[in-house]
Amino acid sequence: MSRWFALLALLLAFPAHAQQGLEALSVTTNANGSQTYTLSLQILVLMTALTLLPSILLAMTAFTRIIIVLAILRQALGTAQTPSSQVLIALALFMTAFVMAPVIDRIHADAVTPYMEEKIGLNEALEKAQTPLREFMLAQTRETDLRLFVDMAAQDDIPEPAATPLTMLVPAFLTSELKTGFQIGFLIFLPFLVIDLVVASVLMSMGMVMLSPLIISLPFKLMLFVLVDGWALIVGSLAASFYT
Repeated sequence: MSRWFALLALLLAFPAHAQQGLEALSVTTNANGSQTYTLSLQILVLMTALTLLPSILLAMTAFTRIIIVLAILRQALGTAQTPSSQVLIALALFMTAFVMAPVIDRIHADAVTPYMEEKIGLNEALEKAQTPLREFMLAQTRETDLRLFVDMAAQDDIPEPAATPLTMLVPAFLTSELKTGFQIGFLIFLPFLVIDLVVASVLMSMGMVMLSPLIISLPFKLMLFVLVDGWALIVGSLAASFYT
């Protein structure tokens, strides 16, 4: 019986608390037409943005191209799970941070710092934060891929590529990154494929058909990769590919 009384008291007290919560989530319209959000609503928006952070990392940064190239490189070497997926993802994350550092610095200077100093509102801060990301994605997106999604959306009234909505720019950017990643991966795969073919031909000519060519070619591929300082070459070329 005491549980029912406690539940009834909680239900009677709920409307008062709900009314206080709704007041905390209010939007005030200023005299100049701009809107000011309460702290509770700003925190709600921030927590929602944090849940979308992995999607933003995959869809709007250099991560996609880098992880594709590293995965194809491991496949070309034929080293199975060496380096492990965790190592490749960690390397891709730090390379992404390195490549995106100028963009992040611009977002911090143009949007985050003025917003924290209450010089601009939330809407203006979000618009300023989009500009560096939009410029980065446009620089890496092929015009044909961008035109594809604009035509699919049937929006011919876009005056310039910089005015393309994110709903069309992001998939166009991802499509371009996938194509670029596979192109770079193909060029990396070729020398290792030649080694595999040469080793397989030599073994067949010697009649050693029962011996797997991968066992023989793996040391030669590793030796070639080490002699040309492959990791530094791959990492440097990947980073430079975003600003050429």
